[in-house]
Order: sequence, then structure tokens, then C-alpha cells
Amino acid sequence: MRRHRRLRQALRHGDRGQTLPIYIWLTAVLLFVAFAFFAFAQAASARNGAQSAADAAALAAAQDSRDELVEGLGLAIGEGDDWLDWLVGDKFAGADAEAAEAAAASLAADNDSQIRDFGQTDVAGLPGYRVSVETNYTVGDSVIPGTESQHAKADATAVIKPRCDLTPSSDPEKVVEFDCDGGESIEIDPDDFELGDLPDAAVLFSVHLAD
Repeated sequence: MRRHRRLRQALRHGDRGQTLPIYIWLTAVLLFVAFAFFAFAQAASARNGAQSAADAAALAAAQDSRDELVEGLGLAIGEGDDWLDWLVGDKFAGADAEAAEAAAASLAADNDSQIRDFGQTDVAGLPGYRVSVETNYTVGDSVIPGTESQHAKADATAVIKPRCDLTPSSDPEKVVEFDCDGGESIEIDPDDFELGDLPDAAVLFSVHLAD
């Protein structure tokens, strides 16, 4: 009887000895998986930050050029030029790209990022700007090698879209009436015009991110 009891006790101690390494191994695996998920979360957060910076920078560039388009429109009307081209956005090429890039760089800096590539583009016939940014901060330390020096990058494109419809028979030397999105109707008389007669730039042109 005593022999059987000692045998059972020895078997129980042997089970505990085999189970302990398994518990240690499983704990190590679970910890590694947790740290790996945390690393992916860090990378996703950095990526989202980069994308927000790129979106803001592209929109800032397009908004800056939109304001210049409206200024150019007003000057063209006052000087008796073919101002209808300005109204439909065909004079976008005359916008100050350097000022637009400066506006984009400023917004990128506000989001702790910097411009890596910048340029004018065309999306489905709409003029705009493409911007590539890189975060000043890194993904951070993690169990994945290299993340401590890895910067997130992202691209974005914003376009300028005319919001007003003109009839083909419109004459830039006569009174022109046109309708804009939102139901707003505008009338421009080149013979009786002041810069203050123009509505806000957002009424004439919309700015949005390209799909």
C-alpha cells in the first residue's frame, strides 16, 4: 500500500514538472503576441497621422490657389479680359504654385510632418495638387526591429471644382447670370463691377480630396 502511495505521489510531481515549462512557454508566446499587436497599433497610428497631415496639406494648397483664382477673376473682370475662363477654372495654371506649396508645408508642419513631394495635377479634368508627406516622428520602439527609426508616409490629392454653370452663349462683355451649387444665383456686369461684388471663394469653387 505504501508503495502504491509513493508511486502516485511521484507521478503527480512528474506532471507538475512537465506542466511548468509549458505554462512558461505559453506565457512568453502571449506576451510576444500582445507586444506585436501593440507594434501594429503604433504603426497604424503613425500612418493615420501621416494621412491626416497629407490631406490637410493638399487641401491647404488647393484652397490657396482657389483664393488666387477668385482674385484673378476679379482683376480680369475689371480689366475687361475674357474673365469667363477664370470662372470655370481654366486659368488655374496661372496660380502661384510656390504660395500653394508654402501653404501645404505650413499645414504639414502643424501636423508634425514635412513635404517630401509636391506638384500640380489633374484629376478627371479638375485641377489640383498632389502632396506626399513624411512624419517627423517615428513609429517608436517595439518588438519589430527597425520601427524605432521608421517614419510614416502618406499621399493625398486635392482638386478645385467650379460650382457655377454658365450658358455657352455667355458674353464676357455683357451682364452674365449664372447659377451655383446650393441654389445661389449670381449676376456680374463687367461695366458696373467692383471687387467686393464677388461672392466668397467657396461659393464659386469647391475644394475636396480626390477619391
